[in-house]
Amino acid sequence: MAKPLMIAASARHTATVIFLHGLGDTGFGWAPAVEGWVGGKKLNHVKWVLPHAPRLPITAAQGMPMPAWFDILVQSYRAATDLLLRKAALNGGIDDIRARQDEPGLLKTRDYVNSLIQAEIDAGIPANRIVLGGFSQGGAMALLTGLTAKVKLAGVVGLSTWLPLDAKFPSLVQESDFNHETPIYMAHGTADPVVPTALGQMSYEMLKKQNFPVTMKLFPGMAHSACQQEFDEVEKFLHSNLPVEEEKKSEL
Repeated sequence: MAKPLMIAASARHTATVIFLHGLGDTGFGWAPAVEGWVGGKKLNHVKWVLPHAPRLPITAAQGMPMPAWFDILVQSYRAATDLLLRKAALNGGIDDIRARQDEPGLLKTRDYVNSLIQAEIDAGIPANRIVLGGFSQGGAMALLTGLTAKVKLAGVVGLSTWLPLDAKFPSLVQESDFNHETPIYMAHGTADPVVPTALGQMSYEMLKKQNFPVTMKLFPGMAHSACQQEFDEVEKFLHSNLPVEEEKKSEL
């Protein structure tokens, strides 16, 4: 696995956000958004970790290799080249998508993301000062990893995404239920041709039913992308759950 892109805090580092990109992208793809958040000054105490996924053959794109956190097994009837950035679409039936998931790949990446969390803890950042987030495939990994992590995190962000391994999710939570009260922010466009909006809404309802503190925002007409309003809401979520800590004064 390539070394993640690191964007240092511009002030005293007291919190970290680990954000995972989507299928076919790299950590560099989210650097402009991070620069916007850093430029807002509300998050200048935050260090950003933007990992790069390995290249994997994707079944839904006729075996085409691309950066991916796990394989997409549902066969797409739309050629990958018909989609921007040569992405594979989850355009099969939702029941089919849920039935055919790359569990070994998902759990392998979960271990990797947990190692990134542990590296920040080892560097002196408490787990409750770490937010895990992601877009699309990256958001799926953020939800799966964050809500089954063996430490209590500050928050989880999932953009244009879904909860993978949902049938097994309750048992995974039972193995490590540290984040049942961790705030979750989800967002999705209503015109998403890649990850069905209904799948994201179903994941939201599942988490809500299991009493996770999850909120979801739908952006009318937005496709498989992001918008400034969404960025602003993510900034508010991060600022609320990773507030600036006052520097402790040493006692003489």
